[in-house]
Amino acid sequence: MLQTKNTLLGKARVYILVFFTYCLLMNNSLSENHSQTENYAVLTILDKVNSQSDIIEIKVGKEYKFKNLSINILKCNNSKFDDDPEVIAYMQVRDTVNKDENKVFIFNDWTFASSPSIRPFDHPVYDIWLKKCYS
Repeated sequence: MLQTKNTLLGKARVYILVFFTYCLLMNNSLSENHSQTENYAVLTILDKVNSQSDIIEIKVGKEYKFKNLSINILKCNNSKFDDDPEVIAYMQVRDTVNKDENKVFIFNDWTFASSPSIRPFDHPVYDIWLKKCYS
């Protein structure tokens, strides 16, 4: 009788160990499929007045000053599902010259590298395009 109790306890421990190992493996495989937030974003800024373009790197989460614009990239992701991955970023842009309290941001939305016209950045002097994200 004592032998059967120890055998049942041993089987229960094995099942619990197998269950937790399975859960751990499933959690790791699911987290690999999600897009990862990168550390840096590369943007191209065109000055429409003098036709000069600049390529800048911005650290995600840090505010970057470019002339009279204040640019902040909150998230920058590369999708991993396609052969040609989509690069997306959540960008906030403020015009520091404009002191209108009702309009804090001139742009506050997601932007796409492959199709910048989906969410266009509309400014009379500057155009901004997302180029890539990397770590």
